[in-house]
Amino acid sequence: MHETASIGDHSSIWDLAQVREGAVLGDHCTVGRGAYIGTGVRVGANVKIQNYALVYEPARLADGVFVGPAVVFTNDHRPRSVGPDGTLKGAADWEPVGVDVAEGASIGARAVCVAPVRIGRWAMVAAGAVVTRDVPDFALVMGVPAERAGWVGRTGSRLEADGDRRWRCPDTGARFAERDGALVEIEAEEAA
Repeated sequence: MHETASIGDHSSIWDLAQVREGAVLGDHCTVGRGAYIGTGVRVGANVKIQNYALVYEPARLADGVFVGPAVVFTNDHRPRSVGPDGTLKGAADWEPVGVDVAEGASIGARAVCVAPVRIGRWAMVAAGAVVTRDVPDFALVMGVPAERAGWVGRTGSRLEADGDRRWRCPDTGARFAERDGALVEIEAEEAA
C-alpha cells in the first residue's frame, strides 16, 4: 500500500494486493489477494474487491459495490503502446477514462468493463460479461457484449413481472416500474 493511500476504518487488504498513491478506500472494505487499486481510485464504504481484480484509475466505486475475482476495469478507450510515429507512449500521451460503479452494484467474476462506462445502482453484471455501454439501475446484463437479460432487486434476485411494465422483488416485495428502458423503485418515485 502506498503511503499516500487512505484506508478507512475496519478495512482489510490481503497479501499481494497493491493500493496505489492517492487511492481512497472507505470504511469496512475488503481488497482481496493480488488485487490492484490504481492511482487515485475512489472506493466507498462496505465494498468487496475480490482476488486479482484490476481496478484501474480513474475508477469510482460507490458504497456497497461487489467486484468479483479477476474482474478488469479498463481505463483507455484507444489503447496503443506507441504513437503514430512508432515511439513508445508515456503517461502524458493518453487521457485515462474510468468505470463508474453506482451503489450496491455487483460485477461477476472475470467480467470486463470497458471504459468509459457506468454501472447503475444495484445492477448485476454476470460472470464473464464484457460491458461496453452503460448499464441501467437494477439491470441484469450478461454476454459478450453484455446485453440486458432482465431486472434484479436489491437482494440480487430476478424481479418478477407484476402487470403492465411493473415488477416485484420475490424476496422483499419491493415494487418497480419500467419506463423508457429504465427501472425505478415505485416507493422512491412516489416520495420524490
